[in-house]
Amino acid sequence: MLIIGLLGWLLSLYLEEISIFYIFMIVSIFMTIISYWFSDRIVTSIAGAKEIESPPTGGNQELYRIVENLSIAAGLPTPKIYIINDPSPNAFATGRDPKHSIVAVTTGLLQILDKPELEGVLAHELSHIGNRDMLVATVAAVLAGVITMIVDLMFRSRIMNSLGGRRKGGGIILLLLLVAAILAPIAAALIRFAVSRSRETLADASGALLTRYPDGLARALVKISSSTIPLKHANDMTSHLYISDPLKEERKTSFIAKLFLTHPPIEERIKLLRAMSI
Repeated sequence: MLIIGLLGWLLSLYLEEISIFYIFMIVSIFMTIISYWFSDRIVTSIAGAKEIESPPTGGNQELYRIVENLSIAAGLPTPKIYIINDPSPNAFATGRDPKHSIVAVTTGLLQILDKPELEGVLAHELSHIGNRDMLVATVAAVLAGVITMIVDLMFRSRIMNSLGGRRKGGGIILLLLLVAAILAPIAAALIRFAVSRSRETLADASGALLTRYPDGLARALVKISSSTIPLKHANDMTSHLYISDPLKEERKTSFIAKLFLTHPPIEERIKLLRAMSI
């Protein structure tokens, strides 16, 4: 919000029109509200997830029982459960609060994990719900997108292509505006990814405490990270929601690239979980 406010303030100074600042802030607040109320529908639609029957039938019964038991242990309402017909093993949670939450797992995950490992993954996702991570992650992602959109519109509208402003010192303000417009999307992305990494680490720890069996989640992460099957509906907008980054094969491991990772390295997560088992 501060980054968006800075862009709006500099642009309003340059054009001597304070209403631009107010427009920027109104747009950011509006987009945050939309993401808060409709994030679950947006994410499940992008992922191609389908809600299981209630009461569940067939192979979904065990999945439902595990989620229900873990929810009771965590003191949470049982979330809606979705299945993604995808051979790539992965899972995510979404929703604006515990009463309107969703847990989604892929068919590939159900096929390769045994019960303790599946419990570890589901406890991780329920911890995201209990820690209100979905609200944090959604707002951060949407506001980062708003910043990128605003900067793109500023350049496309040629507002910043003139040689100076309408007032004395307009050239300096224009220079500051150009620097802010270039750095703002980078800063927004770094904030978004840093938030995602910290919440993933917290969910690992909280999930391990919930099951009292950290090694279950550690073993699950080993199997998930070993899979080479790409997720069909993976994209940058939702990648930070999954327990394992579905775009990890497309990302490099250099120091600069690590700044933009949405998840801590799997090796570090497994090491921390196994340390909790000692």
